[in-house]
Amino acid sequence: MWTADHWKDYEVLDTSRGEKLERWGEYILVRPDPQVIWDTPRDDARWAHLNGHYHRSAKGGGEWEFFDLPDEWSVSYGALTFRLKPFSFKHTGLFPEQAANWDWFSALIREARRQDPARQIRVLNLFAYTGGATIAAARAGAAVTHVDASKGMVTWARENAAASGLADAPIRWLVDDCVKFVEREIRRGNTYDAIIMDPPSYGRGPKGEVWKIEESVFPLIRLTAQILSKDALFCLVNSYTTGLQPAVLTYMMHTALVPALGGHVEADEIGLPVAANGLILPCGASGRWVR
Repeated sequence: MWTADHWKDYEVLDTSRGEKLERWGEYILVRPDPQVIWDTPRDDARWAHLNGHYHRSAKGGGEWEFFDLPDEWSVSYGALTFRLKPFSFKHTGLFPEQAANWDWFSALIREARRQDPARQIRVLNLFAYTGGATIAAARAGAAVTHVDASKGMVTWARENAAASGLADAPIRWLVDDCVKFVEREIRRGNTYDAIIMDPPSYGRGPKGEVWKIEESVFPLIRLTAQILSKDALFCLVNSYTTGLQPAVLTYMMHTALVPALGGHVEADEIGLPVAANGLILPCGASGRWVR
């Protein structure tokens, strides 16, 4: 498992009965987690001293209950700063487990720049959300194209970039349907040295385009193979969908990328250490292609 174990401003304190106890900076939150199917003692006193608790409804969805939690606050990961705020469906605007991938691809970008300081590393981030991967890649020295269908998420990502001292970094911010954008890039003959994608299980584009991951992700990976440059560095595909296990990601990415580009694919779960017992909480899966 690839573990995001270098955080200072975030930690999973404990997990039990379908929920995880987390520290986000100085604030303590409890949020539901479908992986937590065990019933263990809640010995940490912070279970009873929360700043926010997201309660899932039996009818679907849920709502936040707040106890002295600000509307917005920030956490840092190294030189990166993220603005957080609780919003719909339990989210805070950040997936901290993705730091395992930020560290991985940042090292690849820095090494490529070290070998050829004049080279511009062009990174495409699809379904880019609030920009964690975008600002990590930009901090490592890449020029990034950030694409998300939500105008609000793109605005939030720009604010994260500014908070991280990257307001003037070479980042192109686009509100667009990811599949249609890639199709246009193919027609235009544009290429990228790296592609990152974090597709949702289900979603809609800015003009109502429907996305269902089981039907759409493999065709998209095949499309992106056409816009990876001849000396591309990597492709990263993240999944929070139960059916897209590491072996499935490996199969799709190998089939779509290796015959045309060479290289190899690895996939594994990504996770976060749990302070209470030293175990790792699985949080999704990632597939990594490298040349």
